[in-house]
Amino acid sequence: MDKIPVYFMPGLAASSAIFERIKLSESEFEMFFLEWEIPKEKESLSGYAKRMTTKIKHENPVLIGVSFGGILVQEMKRFIPTRKVIIISSVKSNLEYPKRIVIAKKTKAYKLIPVSLAQNIENFARFSFGKKVNERLKLYERFLSVRNEHYLDWAIEQVVLWNRNVVDQEVVHLHGDVDDIFPIKNIDGCIVVKGGTHVMILTKFRWLNTNLPKIILGQNKVE
Repeated sequence: MDKIPVYFMPGLAASSAIFERIKLSESEFEMFFLEWEIPKEKESLSGYAKRMTTKIKHENPVLIGVSFGGILVQEMKRFIPTRKVIIISSVKSNLEYPKRIVIAKKTKAYKLIPVSLAQNIENFARFSFGKKVNERLKLYERFLSVRNEHYLDWAIEQVVLWNRNVVDQEVVHLHGDVDDIFPIKNIDGCIVVKGGTHVMILTKFRWLNTNLPKIILGQNKVE
């Protein structure tokens, strides 16, 4: 039996090292890890997503994206056939954004975020989403690799201005019930991971290792 290709996309400014604890059966799955590219001048999210699909070397892959990476893989799905798209600690449309992002869009406050602040994900999260940020973000900070100012400016803007307001019902959404960045109260139609924070790709890896294969293979029962 051919192995199922599974491509992983990390969150904003993070490297694929955030997936180091994710282990899928090597007899059934083949894992591939995408990295952020520096965006071209005035490149749209759609254009960036199309360009990222050139990194996909298999037909009908599974795409798994975390946070902003979850937004990106949904855009990539528009350009290539996929077996399944799974998003983790992310959103399916801008209707699931917390009020802070909605306000940032209306007031264009995101343009005032200093890049030096954005380079520290803990401080950036506090600046953008409020003071109640889980301390486990410090763990995530270790995996930040993209420090390019142009990328950071672009990425922040793409998150805030994402214009999708219709949910793709084919997308599978895994979300923690104590996510501080995208609170569960704003999220509809997801598989809830109890105790999962915004960095549950690191802290709930055992749950993910048990249940991702079932989800990929279309088995509805998760633990």
